[in-house]
Amino acid sequence: MNFIQAIILAVIEGLTEFLPVSSTGHMILASSYMGIASDPFVKLFTIVIQLGAILSVVVLYFKRFFKTLDFYYKLIVAFIPAAVFGYLLSDKIDELLESPMTVAISLVIGGFILLFVDKWFSEPTIHSEEEITYLTALKIGFFQCLAMIPGTSRSGASIVGGMTQKLSRKVAAEFSFFLAVPTMFAATAKKLLDFYKAGHTVSHQEVQILLVANVIAFIVALLAIKSFIGFLNKNGFKLFGWYRIIAGIIIILLIYSGHDLQII
Repeated sequence: MNFIQAIILAVIEGLTEFLPVSSTGHMILASSYMGIASDPFVKLFTIVIQLGAILSVVVLYFKRFFKTLDFYYKLIVAFIPAAVFGYLLSDKIDELLESPMTVAISLVIGGFILLFVDKWFSEPTIHSEEEITYLTALKIGFFQCLAMIPGTSRSGASIVGGMTQKLSRKVAAEFSFFLAVPTMFAATAKKLLDFYKAGHTVSHQEVQILLVANVIAFIVALLAIKSFIGFLNKNGFKLFGWYRIIAGIIIILLIYSGHDLQII
């Protein structure tokens, strides 16, 4: 992986991590097109650049993270299902990550759900984070676990989960962003631990690549989150639904045309 490839992937990460379109699916297409070989550093890279995206949430919602302890308690409760199932099903998740067809099918199914989710949950009763109960947070956490199926989209699963619990689109999206912080920190920490336990090391150039990529992902994610909230309030999820369906179909067509798609 060179610097140009790293920057492109960082832009993709920043754009797609918090949108309900699956960053994994986009990584497949981009990495396949650029011919990036899968190796331990590349796999580490795709997880660690999430740190930049995480910081964008903390910066944008800085005051919310220092408001009350109750805010943190809700995030912990919502994070528990992902922590438990992620630990218990880690081997199965790794198997699914080897299947581009799984990603494609998940994109299409999730796309059809997004086409209708605004109609299904059109009468929200929760319009602020303070109104979310611990039980509601836990239920949203279980929905987030669906994202362990590659192509589902962590943000998409948790946003839809929030809407099933009567959260408004805006509140569901923002809680999804907040929940990403502990979830992605944990995923990054585990990936780093596994990387070094396996005896791998990073070179000076690879450290530079990680730093640059995180800065890029941070800047792009800032813009993506602000734009997404505004777009969501005006237009809902339908456009994202069609986008997912088209992306999934493209991956399926590439697979059947003989392209060797690798999930990095």
